[in-house]
Amino acid sequence: MVGQAAVASMTPLDLTFWRWALAALPLLVLAHFVERPDWSAVLHRWRVLLLLSVLGMTGYALLLYSALEHTSALNASLIGAANPALILVMAVALLGDRPPPLSWFGIGLGLVGVLLVLTGGDPRRLLGFGVNIGELLMLVAITTWALYTIIARRLNLPVITATAVQVAMAVVVLGPVAVASGVRFPATAAEGWSLAYIALFPSVGAYLLWNLALKTTTAANAGNYLNLIAVFTAVVTLLLGKSITVPQILGGILVITGVLLTGFRKRPTDKPDDTGEAPSVPSARRP
Repeated sequence: MVGQAAVASMTPLDLTFWRWALAALPLLVLAHFVERPDWSAVLHRWRVLLLLSVLGMTGYALLLYSALEHTSALNASLIGAANPALILVMAVALLGDRPPPLSWFGIGLGLVGVLLVLTGGDPRRLLGFGVNIGELLMLVAITTWALYTIIARRLNLPVITATAVQVAMAVVVLGPVAVASGVRFPATAAEGWSLAYIALFPSVGAYLLWNLALKTTTAANAGNYLNLIAVFTAVVTLLLGKSITVPQILGGILVITGVLLTGFRKRPTDKPDDTGEAPSVPSARRP
């Protein structure tokens, strides 16, 4: 919701660059004093860290803010709620995971829900290629985030340090492009507060907590919590006095139901690998 308000007066590039420029220094300081990493050993993994930065910090953020210029925050969040199912599908394709049949049923429900949101309940929009460009951008965005999640799950580095380096890399990569494009700092108080919120909570807070979660659970299980984004966005939308359509409600119910079914698994009686999930990566220890 704040992101959509911000892109009303700031470009996606401006918003993406400044959110990471403001978040980089606090994260690097936090990493240095809390985890006390071996920075030379961390930078030795620069290739995978750069890939994660391009996917999660630069690619996903730019796609999300570009999408919010063309579609509602609620539609974007409902499409984003299909991310857990997408993460599972990509884990099957890339890692050879074997989910149970119930998970595939959940994926099907989620797909129907996403299509319902995309078409507004009118299938003719698909036949006439009438899907909003913003909604298509959101589909690309959640694909990018799924890749980020799968790769980040297997990154055996201190969490705060890895997140901080990815953010710093995003600033370095985006810097020349931003300068060449005439990046500007927020000119009004509303823009400033929007950027401050995004830099503190979604940037430092959400990314850090997400990567911490990936150290203690599988990518698919962590992804199941993403459906709460749609719930929170719907609540805020109603509180702000905006309307929600029947197709959005039905599509959201199908997406969330599909996500819950996708993540349903019997608890293992012996070891985590019995569920068919990818092997757990040990938490990174301090050097």
